[in-house]
Amino acid sequence: MRQSRLMPEVNAGSMADIAFLLLIFFLVTAAIPKDKGINRKLPAECPPGVICDSKIKEHNLLRIVLNSNNDIMVENDIIAIEDLKDITKQFLDNNKDGSCDYCSGQKFEDASDNPTKAVISLQNDRNTSYNQFIAVQDELTKALFELRKDYAKKRFNKFPEDLSAEELKQVKAAYPFILSEAETK
Repeated sequence: MRQSRLMPEVNAGSMADIAFLLLIFFLVTAAIPKDKGINRKLPAECPPGVICDSKIKEHNLLRIVLNSNNDIMVENDIIAIEDLKDITKQFLDNNKDGSCDYCSGQKFEDASDNPTKAVISLQNDRNTSYNQFIAVQDELTKALFELRKDYAKKRFNKFPEDLSAEELKQVKAAYPFILSEAETK
């Protein structure tokens, strides 16, 4: 007579529970990378003191277009991204009409009257890469930051991070960031 040996069985009933607990553990403890983005406060519908339906003079508008090849075109000329900051600073600080006593621009005929009237128009193609769009935004922000830093140094003999709330408000009023992001065509 043959003896049958009973093999010990593994209880698999709680395997699903263990797998579920491990899944929850890894979801809770995993580090999720943050997306890069633009840290900007969106303006109100119409800023106080500005007539929103007024016409903008053509020379007060800096047109920047990003095409599907990630080329940057400023006023229909393709430029390198490294040149965008200087072009933006030159445009904003132009002082064509002579009304800006703190501007040091060269009063070009085809650039802005003063920083408070200057508008930057940014338009991108649907196929423009996100990284290129962010890089352009960064260059525009750098240009504005440098102008504000120079103004704060001249006017208050301080760096922007050392300014009081009222002084910072004056700096932002002297060099406002008026950006128009046109719809993608």
